Amino acid sequence: MNRAVTAPAVAIAANKNKGMISLSKVNEAVACFNDGFNCAQAILSTYCEDFGLDKETALKLSCGFGAGMGRRCETCGAVTGAYMLISLANGQHIKGDTDAKEKTYALIQEFTQKFKEINKSTICRQLLGVDLITGDKDFAVSQVKTVCPKMVRDAAVIVESIVLKG
Repeated sequence: MNRAVTAPAVAIAANKNKGMISLSKVNEAVACFNDGFNCAQAILSTYCEDFGLDKETALKLSCGFGAGMGRRCETCGAVTGAYMLISLANGQHIKGDTDAKEKTYALIQEFTQKFKEINKSTICRQLLGVDLITGDKDFAVSQVKTVCPKMVRDAAVIVESIVLKG
């Protein structure tokens, strides 16, 4: 199911001078999730090619991060997908390049702060209101269908604002 999703107005307003949010990319990330990929895969695979990583590798790499790290309901997969994307765009890859490492850490901290401002947490079970392993299965399925697309959308909007301002 490919529903169009609009970005939060506050995020767009906050990024007026930092670059344009690509609503088509935001919607692509949500569509990827709705097509059966997990939240981490949706974020990383939507933007990976912009930073030299092919989509198949991105999907494989991020697969285990979904549902709060392999369905453990820990850090939200949309968040970890964004962390991987921020690292791909800015991360240290040269020995001794501590500036790249520090920039990456700072951007991840900025992302986390913005995500928490919107959603109050980065923890999957808190965002969903249910544990995917021990909780009521019907409720969990319902929550994943309604809450997770919003988390993907929010993560996409925030990560775009951070990566574009770079």
